[in-house]
Amino acid sequence: MTDSRPTLTVSQLTRQARGLLEECFPAVWVEGELSGLSTPGSGHWYFTLKDDEAQVSCSMFRRQNIRVRTPVTNGMQVLVRGKISLYEPRGQFQLIIEHLEDAGLGALQRAFEALKAQLQAEGLFAQARKRPLPKLPRHIGVVTSPTGAAIHDIITVLRRRFPAMRITVFPTLVQGESAPRHIVAAIERANRLGSQLDIPLDLLIVGRGGGSLEDLNAFNQEIVARAIAASHLPVVSAVGHEVDITIADLVADARAATPSAAAELVSPDRGEWLASIRYQQQRLLRQWQHQHHNRQQHLDWLSRQLRHPGEQLQRQRDTVQGLAQRLHNGLQQALRNRQHQVSTLRAHCLQHNPAATLRQIRQHVRQQQQQLLQQMRNHQQRCQWQLASQAQLLNSLSPLATLGRGYAIVRDQQHAILRSGKTLAAGDTISARLAEDTLHCTINRITPNKD
Repeated sequence: MTDSRPTLTVSQLTRQARGLLEECFPAVWVEGELSGLSTPGSGHWYFTLKDDEAQVSCSMFRRQNIRVRTPVTNGMQVLVRGKISLYEPRGQFQLIIEHLEDAGLGALQRAFEALKAQLQAEGLFAQARKRPLPKLPRHIGVVTSPTGAAIHDIITVLRRRFPAMRITVFPTLVQGESAPRHIVAAIERANRLGSQLDIPLDLLIVGRGGGSLEDLNAFNQEIVARAIAASHLPVVSAVGHEVDITIADLVADARAATPSAAAELVSPDRGEWLASIRYQQQRLLRQWQHQHHNRQQHLDWLSRQLRHPGEQLQRQRDTVQGLAQRLHNGLQQALRNRQHQVSTLRAHCLQHNPAATLRQIRQHVRQQQQQLLQQMRNHQQRCQWQLASQAQLLNSLSPLATLGRGYAIVRDQQHAILRSGKTLAAGDTISARLAEDTLHCTINRITPNKD
């Protein structure tokens, strides 16, 4: 008997479903957020269009997407026109896009604008609360990824411009869902430890390299903005490239377009400082030469004013000797000052010698070892005492101890322990174990206990 029910193959089913979809929806306009963008070598675009409750797969072929002039990125809100279809090999519902345009800033951009308006209303962007940066910082903290290009750029610029400046990196994630918490923790750790270092921190650089709005999203979070605002160290924000503005940029005391620009901003130019020092040296030398020349001219004038050669000569000699003595004293004093400065710097270097710190650490380790050994001995004594107590308790509960107090264990001929004489009769043989011996007995009479 043949089955009369109509039967379709899977390909026939998907082909008919595709025909119905394309017939019922010839062209539709759809607005949503673009995500999961894929641009393979074929030139076609594949992405997902979604809102808060649903999503649909989309395809836009190369001959259509080459006409799109707006840069397409994940997270942007777009308006598209296309045809409903079905991808037959997978039976997947999809939208074939013919036209795409920017429909707004997208969810991330809207969240950015909302947070920006909120913090601006609270006054966190106000210029009055921004602190000036130190002109010559000795120690800079950097909150960024230890493996990114940003830290390399910052260190390269600082080493080039002012090698004497000290740098401490507070590593953190700069991208992903957990990145905001890591950034906040790094800023708080820098503020907590900054004053405890031998050279206290003067300011912080917080940043990363450039990227899309999604890549920079960690620096557009409220907790990061409030951590920057609460920092007692001045903060320079260095997030992204020149076109990227984040909430962190607006809250920070200063903003640099790139991490390299931040390093330029906070560091003095070594060449300018050396040039200034050389200029001051030359200026001092010219002033000394000018003064020396004036004194020499004055001396010459006095020489020409001599009336009584002997007296004038002696007076001039005294003057010259006084000037020479003053010059000598001045040079000696300058030399002593320089020697004192050298001694002070040498003492400062000796004071900060790591050997003293290493000795303290070794002494602390020895103390900890002694304390650990003492604790181990105390623990061993407690364990021994507990073992002795348990052994004493076990011995008190032992049947042998009961036998030692005058009791006996009585067994019948089958070696079963007897608790009653009901199973015995006169003439039966029993054994009674005492503490030291075992008695083998014959029963003469059985008398029941009256109590």
